Amino acid sequence: MLDRLSLGLQPIVHNLNLPTVIKTTIFPGDQEETLMIATQVGEIFYIRNNTIGTFLDIRQNILQLGTNGGYDERGLLGLAFHPNFRYNGLFYLHYSLADSEEPGALPGGFSPNPCDENTLNLRWTDRENRYDHIDTVEEWMLQNEGQPIKRRTLLNIRRPFANHNGVNSLNFSPETGRLVLTIGDGGLGYDPFNLAQTDNEIAGKIIEIDVDMDLFIDNMPVVTRFSELSLQVLESLTVIAKGVRNIPGISYQFFNDRYIKYVGNVGQDLVESIFAFIYYRPVPATDIVKSYIMNSSSNQEGFINLGWRGWEGDLPTSLIRPCDSNLNQKIIAYYNEAITISTKRIYPLCCYYHQDPRVDKFQGRALTGVQAYMGNEIPSLMGSCVFTDFARRTNTVSPPRGVLAYTWFTPECQMNEYYMIDIDYDFGNEAAFFTCLGSNINQTKLYLGVYGSANVTDLNRGSVYEIVKL
Repeated sequence: MLDRLSLGLQPIVHNLNLPTVIKTTIFPGDQEETLMIATQVGEIFYIRNNTIGTFLDIRQNILQLGTNGGYDERGLLGLAFHPNFRYNGLFYLHYSLADSEEPGALPGGFSPNPCDENTLNLRWTDRENRYDHIDTVEEWMLQNEGQPIKRRTLLNIRRPFANHNGVNSLNFSPETGRLVLTIGDGGLGYDPFNLAQTDNEIAGKIIEIDVDMDLFIDNMPVVTRFSELSLQVLESLTVIAKGVRNIPGISYQFFNDRYIKYVGNVGQDLVESIFAFIYYRPVPATDIVKSYIMNSSSNQEGFINLGWRGWEGDLPTSLIRPCDSNLNQKIIAYYNEAITISTKRIYPLCCYYHQDPRVDKFQGRALTGVQAYMGNEIPSLMGSCVFTDFARRTNTVSPPRGVLAYTWFTPECQMNEYYMIDIDYDFGNEAAFFTCLGSNINQTKLYLGVYGSANVTDLNRGSVYEIVKL
């Protein structure tokens, strides 16, 4: 019987800046894996033989973080090593460019009003001037003398708002060998321009990049739409999924001779969601642009749609308004879109809610990691999907604490329950926000990134742990 688990944490390193990516790779000339940690401010560390060293420091390349109170969702968000890194030295970064800030796509906040059609049909105009920042995806190479250098730029993406840029946003697909970029809807809240459901928009998508095409484009343009890219670049891109709000990466699990893909969608007001799928039909970016130019619909049979902005997990996207009592009124924000998308979306594998009356559950805040586990060291988790929340939404726990839980893939494609993982570790009086979840190459170990503050500007308060059996 599946049940609540108790696990421990084995400290690996303390006093880091906020960790965003944890994974392992095998360096050229090595036989064993090295643990790699990326921080939001732009550092990448390696840990070998219980010592820590700096692999790369691009803090000067990252825009100034935390200028609006300390909290920020920009920075160094993605790190992936080529499957042949030990032979070719290639690795990939996704980060927010220094000196790229602008005032944003909307002058103030946004909330849809179901009674005001104008709020339901906003368009992102004057994109070259009205945006928040630029994200870049780059290929780097570790030279023979051990010094990394930038090799080329793969994409430059103009982002409308500061948030929803994803985290752990670069991973390689073991199915296709391609680099996978998971990127959020552009931010603010409620996806005001409906970018996640608009095929030609890069925002709110899961994209595969064929890095083996080895394209070198001088002065790579800064874009927001696929149609703004050259044919050469388009031919290197396919789109796996749309309907993404914000996403903590993708995890692959090899089971019964096929790969299960796990992705999470961070919620708006009600629910956090984990999706799982096996079969899919990626859409070539060239087909998306062709359909856009001809004002027609591309063939999307087998194309994955997570449902946002019409659906927030298993619920129609809703506004929350306080009642006279202690209850809240939930109002469907985008009724027509919820109906239109209802038969096109896939259903979540698992959901956990911001308010949940059930015993042995927790009040969620924000999904920060989704990771398949295939190890024997924690037998009860073998074959499961583990996920983590930034910090439970409750007033009874002070200081704040993140949450770990797990669920299982269901061959019947039905929603499944989740189960809590109690952490037997004393964080003392320090806050413990769970910022990311990682694994080694064959998914037999789990790593947890923890930060002592919600603000990236509170420096050197990060730790990385291995999750272990008690």
